[in-house]
Amino acid sequence: MGHMSEDRIKERVASTAWWPKWEQELSEYINTCGRCQKANRKHGKKYELLQQIGEPTHPWETINMDWVTELVSGGKEKYNACLIMVDRFSKIMRCLPCHKEDKAMDTALLFWNNIISTCGVPKIIISDRDPKLTSGFLTNLYDMLETKLPFSKDYHPQTDALAERMIQTMEDILRRFCACVMEYKDHEGYSHDWVTLLPAVQLAYHTSQHSTTGKTPPLVEKGWNPLLPVDHLKRNLLTIHPQPEIFMTSEKRPVTQLPDA
Repeated sequence: MGHMSEDRIKERVASTAWWPKWEQELSEYINTCGRCQKANRKHGKKYELLQQIGEPTHPWETINMDWVTELVSGGKEKYNACLIMVDRFSKIMRCLPCHKEDKAMDTALLFWNNIISTCGVPKIIISDRDPKLTSGFLTNLYDMLETKLPFSKDYHPQTDALAERMIQTMEDILRRFCACVMEYKDHEGYSHDWVTLLPAVQLAYHTSQHSTTGKTPPLVEKGWNPLLPVDHLKRNLLTIHPQPEIFMTSEKRPVTQLPDA
């Protein structure tokens, strides 16, 4: 359901498993995935000329923002949209469920609680001329924080083709969830929709190498790769709710009595 690309899937499988003709079988599976064929965006004309944007020198200096709307209502709050932000330096992506009907104040609070509070104030925010960014409180907030907000000349892919592709990829995945898994029940009977499954989608993205950096986004941003359950299983380190006696045994250390002074 969250196929990023054939290369990324092969990279992930190669690190944990092997079987005869695995590459051929994976290629056939991915290229004939009915859900992907149903939900993937049909890309139009490729633009050659891009609007020049200065390259950032550190994480969260320059970000791209966009909204995915018209999603199936999900979560307790009945979210029907998702605010997507991409750090242009590390390629870290934040996906925040929201409402299409949100006002400027709602978006400002979402931005403040999830970005400014943890990543600081971006120097440049790139987006289209969405009313959420151009009106009311949000514009005043940027002025107050002395944050530069360069609007694109037109809402076109050439504004920032790389970020557009990343956001479109996440949009495709979200629409796959909405189209094919409106509600999923786990083995314990709990129901999940696109809102509750969104963290898993972001984890899949953040544990894949990015094509432009050759590294995972967290490795660029923080210097380490997120661990997956399979990483612990390979090292036999994964234990869920260990019994007290097991924990005590594992914590025992040899004690050497020091001679009297």
